[in-house]
Amino acid sequence: MWLSPYRVATVSDGGGMTKRQRVVPTDDWHQLRLYVGFPEQETYELLRPIVLFGQTAAERAEATGVSDRTLDRKADRFDAEGLASLFPTDVRSPDDRRRLPADIRFRILALKAEYPAFRPHEIAEICRRRDDCRVSHKTVQRILTDEPLPTLPKRRYPPYAQIAEPRQRRLAIVHLYFDGWNLKSIAGYLETTRPRVYETLHRFFTEGFAGMPDKSHAPLHPARKTDFRAMAAIRRLQANADLGEFRIHAALRQMGIHLSPSTCGRIMARNRQLGLPRPDDAPPHVAKPMPFAATYRHKYWSVDVRYIEHHRLDDPKPVYVISILENYSRALLASVIAPRQDLTAFLMVLRAALYEHGCPTGIVCDGGGIFKANQLLKIYKELGIERHRIEPGQPWQNYIETHFNIMRRMADYHYAKAETWSELRAAHDQFFADYNLQSHHAHRKRKDGWHSPSEVLGLIHGVWCDDAELDRLFRIRSARVFDRGGYLRYKRWRIYGERGLAGQRGAVWLFGEVLTVAYEEEPLAQYQVKYVPESRRIAVVTETRIYPPRYPSPQPYLWKLDNLEWHAVMPLPPYAARRHQAGIEEQTRLFP
Repeated sequence: MWLSPYRVATVSDGGGMTKRQRVVPTDDWHQLRLYVGFPEQETYELLRPIVLFGQTAAERAEATGVSDRTLDRKADRFDAEGLASLFPTDVRSPDDRRRLPADIRFRILALKAEYPAFRPHEIAEICRRRDDCRVSHKTVQRILTDEPLPTLPKRRYPPYAQIAEPRQRRLAIVHLYFDGWNLKSIAGYLETTRPRVYETLHRFFTEGFAGMPDKSHAPLHPARKTDFRAMAAIRRLQANADLGEFRIHAALRQMGIHLSPSTCGRIMARNRQLGLPRPDDAPPHVAKPMPFAATYRHKYWSVDVRYIEHHRLDDPKPVYVISILENYSRALLASVIAPRQDLTAFLMVLRAALYEHGCPTGIVCDGGGIFKANQLLKIYKELGIERHRIEPGQPWQNYIETHFNIMRRMADYHYAKAETWSELRAAHDQFFADYNLQSHHAHRKRKDGWHSPSEVLGLIHGVWCDDAELDRLFRIRSARVFDRGGYLRYKRWRIYGERGLAGQRGAVWLFGEVLTVAYEEEPLAQYQVKYVPESRRIAVVTETRIYPPRYPSPQPYLWKLDNLEWHAVMPLPPYAARRHQAGIEEQTRLFP
């Protein structure tokens, strides 16, 4: 009940205590409203000048701001009923169509007593759904305010956990839902969880009454990922003892077998107990912040050369893998396995990467001689590439060192079994494809579903460089076409490359005294050249080294080459001197 702020005890002039504060009498309606304490008193003060002093409703309306029709109606009612008219009463008769039936009023009160958390609009919805009676939530609120609730409410259903029959438990949820109860009220009334209510209703709408009884949680066709096919594949891959559980997981995923790294690790441990080789224990490693970590694609490329010493080639000398890695995606952009680690071989790999992927912002390398050659630095300057050198004795700053560790695990096993150059290159090409397509440990936490280097790199290129611009910068490269004998014509020389590439477009790389014949940036043969003194003309081509054919001709030789006089390099005859045409005499006129 609202009380007037002026009902306080004060001391009067005679020294006695009064219950009310004395104020100056006033007829100002706006000031008078501040002194009244009850709505009925305010209504009386509003009507008093009309019913006592005969003031008109229009005059009182102008003074108070209340409608004259409202004042006139209330004054007439006061004349008829007296002070009782000041209090609100429900004057509707029991036969009034606007009055709710008694049974619906009782149900509204029973619902509120059964579940006190009901709100008026929820009860109104239940009345609409169950009794087909449209009731305003304001009407429901008025009924709940004016009438008392039943003292001993009866529950329609006991709590969910107390219903013994599983089918009846779920049917209780369905019945309440079709009676108009919302999901939150159902869960609260039955003292269960909302996910259980969602699941029950989903089963009912999907399967009907047949989905109400309990079901076995065992799958009808259990998806057993670890089958004999997966175990056999792991055993085959585990022949390479350097592969860990993550690399086995990535290789299986490439084959269409989806097992977690932990599952692969358990199977690998069991295989090792049965006799498969164990890998060497890894040295302790402490992660350090990388100084050349890229924040976008093609910001940094990492380059380096790796020695491959374990192989079965006739020449026991080591072979070299020259690779270029993109730091953000960890994608291998270009890589070649070659018998030499000279500048020509690196320029071939660099040109292939620039041709396919554009130019990076910077290239990270160590202090190797081929990485600081003047010819290479000039190319960097022309293309706007910044050269970054790692600190001496800190190879971990170069991302490609981590890549070489992955290569050691994935490819060294196959390199060690290669007996010919064809097998060695095939093993390297297989590693190149598998590495870019398999999941990478650095991308395992990505939210976009891209886990392999090729997926992360996508089709995004660096700064594009025109083919003509690359040809101008790599002036030591000259494009040529193989003739039907597999030779290229270069500076008045006929140089052998590969007979199986007749009609294809290859290239000749000449740097210093080393001449390399290549196809798709892969060396086919190398030669040593000597120049004419004080000239750039080639005088002699010696020390021929032809790599095993990778693109053999469909027509084999009829005789062995050892029994024929066959030359890999043949000089072409010099150009014939141009003949000067004799002067032509003018024909004399036959007739004057």
